[in-house]
Amino acid sequence: MTSPTDPEPNAVQVTKTQSGITTITINRPSRRNAIDGPTGRKLTDAFLAFESDNTQKIAIFYGANGTFCAGFDLHEVAKYDSTEDKGQTTSETKYTGPRIAQHERVQGRNIGPIGPSRMQIRKPVITAVSGYAVAGGLELSLLGDMRVVEEDAVFGVFCRRWGVPLIDGGTVRLQAIIGFGRAMDMILTGRPVGATEALSWGLANRVVPKGKALEEATKLATQLLSFPQVCMNTDRASAYYAAFDARSFEDALGFEYDHGVKVIGEESVKGAARFSAGAGRHGKFEFEGNL
Repeated sequence: MTSPTDPEPNAVQVTKTQSGITTITINRPSRRNAIDGPTGRKLTDAFLAFESDNTQKIAIFYGANGTFCAGFDLHEVAKYDSTEDKGQTTSETKYTGPRIAQHERVQGRNIGPIGPSRMQIRKPVITAVSGYAVAGGLELSLLGDMRVVEEDAVFGVFCRRWGVPLIDGGTVRLQAIIGFGRAMDMILTGRPVGATEALSWGLANRVVPKGKALEEATKLATQLLSFPQVCMNTDRASAYYAAFDARSFEDALGFEYDHGVKVIGEESVKGAARFSAGAGRHGKFEFEGNL
């Protein structure tokens, strides 16, 4: 049911399982899951709630109705007058360009034009992609540590043709995931990249039949739940630090060691004892056969 204060209460849907999997779903079928301001806020709130809920361990990020996300809602962009800000002075931290979106410049994890794009989510996220993940939708898909992609999915910087820039992390995250040259190919040409090519580039981690992305992402999340969580999240944080924050190779190694060594007494000794007792011999993982 809509209300004057929230005409789209179901634009973002969140479900949780007792085992610890949160699914965050974009649900704006009339806009092919494009993001407007209120939807961006709901997405941000959903990810912040996931981070703060100690019962929830893995998030799946999904787009309903056969499309992941068509980007920022250009119907909203078209309503703004780029002349409104002319002649006005703003503080150093304020956005000083056209009023496409009234957001501050990047300050830590503050909300971006498309919502949670400035966040490095503090627990694992799997993006389940069906249909199009383009423009800002491509940028949102990069929030995931991995992307499970349906065979007819399409990625692309489609905003190239409309003169809308990547201001939600696309130029930062994309090159880290697929390499500078391939990122330039996508960013400069705006061409569509299908699932097979995305897999060969590392943009997709798994390619599955049409209609199966959410199901397969859930299986993958269940697999991740089976591991010691402190160790897994420590390794994850170290990889992100090395990719985006480290000042040098030595700094990255130091971060890895300083944080990793703390896990040894907490989980490693227990894991080694399980191995000594016979678990996991001959390279067999306990979850094999469940995927």
